[in-house]
Amino acid sequence: MSKKKWTAGIILLGILLNIWIWNLPVAYGDADARLKKIACCVILDIILLAFLKYREKFASLPIELYRNRRLIFKLARNDFKTKYAGSYLGIFWAFVQPIVTVLVYWFVFQVGFRSAPVGDVPWVLYLVSGLVPWFFFSDALNGGTNALIEYNYLVKKVVFKISILPIIKIISAMFVHGFFVLFTVVLFSCYGRFPDLYTLQILYYSFCVFILVLGICYATCSVVIFFRDLTQIINIFLQVGVWMTPIMWQLDMIPSALHWIFRLNPIFYIVSGYRDALINKVWFWEHPYMTLYFWVCAAVMFGIGGMIFKKLKIHFADVL
Repeated sequence: MSKKKWTAGIILLGILLNIWIWNLPVAYGDADARLKKIACCVILDIILLAFLKYREKFASLPIELYRNRRLIFKLARNDFKTKYAGSYLGIFWAFVQPIVTVLVYWFVFQVGFRSAPVGDVPWVLYLVSGLVPWFFFSDALNGGTNALIEYNYLVKKVVFKISILPIIKIISAMFVHGFFVLFTVVLFSCYGRFPDLYTLQILYYSFCVFILVLGICYATCSVVIFFRDLTQIINIFLQVGVWMTPIMWQLDMIPSALHWIFRLNPIFYIVSGYRDALINKVWFWEHPYMTLYFWVCAAVMFGIGGMIFKKLKIHFADVL
């Protein structure tokens, strides 16, 4: 795409997004909401201008992934198949651990602590709708972080595009995620909550997880080669994160003054989105500020991850 077309496209996107933000409904006399709109427009414009100025650096990685899309999907399928090669039950083990985890949480909280339903929603449905995206995020983050170490023999090949390795692990994790999305829909149907148009939003929120974790993994897979302890740090982060995210508890259980702290976590947007799609029946554009905040975070993480990856990749083969 030519430079003029890039510039025109970014400017048009910026104009449309600014118009959309500025026309969001605001209560009469609500000065704080107007200030929030102005702040969102300013932040959005700064990001778009930065992308426009450094578009060659930001766009090179997505373009490289797109050009190698067929190889990526082929290697991702192979990665998923070979992960459990040699075991008697094969890929069945990919689904055992998450299912056992769900059963343990269900037994502890609903049978042991006798957790009450969340509104008119059985607690097990509230639990599963939050755990499914978290399983995908944690599995993809662990796999993507160790992608270069696992495929070190490919990293040492000069002609191989090593930038595709993290996304291979994430797509491999998506195969398991697809099964659990289907499992969740069936479970909801068993309780009389059948899929509808709102359920299709799961595809959107799965894409959100994909982009977010991909950006993070480009940074973590680069750093872990030089600092192997990062793997243990990430495991601790995931152990803490599952409790710091409202998955097995409700945000209303803590003082409202502290809600904004938990909303800063991008995973909060995704977990809430799955519940909006399956339980609350709310469209993602009905939360415009949270949606904009998430995509700003995802874009920033992807940009930072891509820059770290490009800066360090010349040293990968030497260290490995």
